[in-house]
Amino acid sequence: MKRRKVGNLLALAVLATVVQRPMHPYEIASVLRERGKDQDMKIKWGSLYTVVGNLEKHGLIEAVESGRQGGRPERTVYRITGAGREELLDWTRELLSSPEREHPRFVAGLSVLGALPPDEVAALLELRLSRLSEQLDAQRAALESHRGHLPRLFLLEDEYDLAVREAEVAWIRALHRELSEGSFPDLAAWRAFHRSGDIPPEFAEIAERGSKP
Repeated sequence: MKRRKVGNLLALAVLATVVQRPMHPYEIASVLRERGKDQDMKIKWGSLYTVVGNLEKHGLIEAVESGRQGGRPERTVYRITGAGREELLDWTRELLSSPEREHPRFVAGLSVLGALPPDEVAALLELRLSRLSEQLDAQRAALESHRGHLPRLFLLEDEYDLAVREAEVAWIRALHRELSEGSFPDLAAWRAFHRSGDIPPEFAEIAERGSKP
């Protein structure tokens, strides 16, 4: 991934907002919240003014006017520059075309699930499936509602998130079935480990060197 002058994804959201028209930071935040951008990327709202300042420092946006209304603090309106437009386009192209390894919390849990006995893992996965099912029902309902008044162009991130979560549910169901039916490979050794506390010989070498060849 290319090293960006302002690498915080909030900067990308700001550029994608002010490309439409000049805005002051408070207005930018309002628009981002209305669009639910904090659901699409990790946003720390307290860093917005710092990000805006850094974008201006690197010539990606520029101040066009500054004014005060009543007793409110002075507000500076910013517009995107030519360099800012190029950065927005280049960053978007990179995000769409270049896969990047991410680290979801669920994957972290899977990487150490052997610390729990298989029956408990099965119960926890069943609980996760129940919670995911409720969330997916709500997501599907919201997506259908939005489709009634929004073009699909503005719903693609919601479609993708739904598809990813549906794939997660299908995978967890398959794993849960293997654990419940006893068809999961090496299940006996896993159970024996939790009964005795001794690592089975077939696992010992892997535990020492790691699971990767």
